[in-house]
Amino acid sequence: MSIITSAAAIAAGQDTIRAEARALDQLAEALAGALKEPFVHAATLLAETKGRVIVSGMGKSGHIARKIAATLASTGTPAQFVHPAEASHGDLGMIVEADCVLAISRSGETAELSDMLYHCRRIHVPIIGMTFKPTSSLAKASTAALVMPDCGEASDEAPAPTISTTMCLAMGDALAVALLKARGFTADHFGAIHPGGKLGAALKRVRDVMREGKSDPLIALSTSVVEAMQAISVGGIGAVGVVDDGKLIGIITDGDLRRKLSPEMFAKTARDIMTASPKTIAPDAPLVDAIAIMNEKRITLLFAVEDGRPVGVVHMHDLLAAGVR
Repeated sequence: MSIITSAAAIAAGQDTIRAEARALDQLAEALAGALKEPFVHAATLLAETKGRVIVSGMGKSGHIARKIAATLASTGTPAQFVHPAEASHGDLGMIVEADCVLAISRSGETAELSDMLYHCRRIHVPIIGMTFKPTSSLAKASTAALVMPDCGEASDEAPAPTISTTMCLAMGDALAVALLKARGFTADHFGAIHPGGKLGAALKRVRDVMREGKSDPLIALSTSVVEAMQAISVGGIGAVGVVDDGKLIGIITDGDLRRKLSPEMFAKTARDIMTASPKTIAPDAPLVDAIAIMNEKRITLLFAVEDGRPVGVVHMHDLLAAGVR
């Protein structure tokens, strides 16, 4: 069993990453040169697709194809991976006239893709070929051929797909981002199809979790301290908003009551003990903005206001329940 030294491991890692970085630089330059027209053509075909983008590849290219399909789907372009070998045994039925196929093959001669390419040509489905060989069967069969600069692989001794798969992955990302920009795909659209996990939580808006109605306790300036205490208890958030002519002008919290507790306090009104000009947030602001304000100001709640008028309140507990940290 061979033991690799620390120095050799680091050197191999750095050489690989630098080689891939150089290849990506060449790919970026090619987009302004030889790949300019094919890339625009490919992006146009994808943007005009009425059905789904079918992404396919064999072996390592298949793994990249799965990731590209997932990226397209998550950025607003309906996409699906179809295994080329399975396609020859019935899965060709997944590809219909309204679709577009993105096929990946380093050599452009992957035998398992042949039935899929024939099927696409037969029913007039456009083909975007991603390959490194300009004279390959895939390049010739493609409606738009993305023939990328061949920069070799990271290891000459065992040329496993490394640099080439990195370049294909980057090209897929480039197409996905070009499409989302062309479609005006926004963070709101992204959040709508990413409702789960921290990412989905971060893209939610204050409006999605804020408390309204009776859970949004409000009192007038002239409200007595005793009535204010009762309103705080009913609201269940440890605070109450103070309004004047419908606009939020102050806040009274449990902490305010404790700090100002005295026999004289019970003869006062909300005006006398409130904290004026409380920190607020817009209902359409991202939840991450709300938690940033709370952390900075060391507070546990924010009133959501529109034109100065309170429309809801968001508590730190609401943010934690929504998965925002």
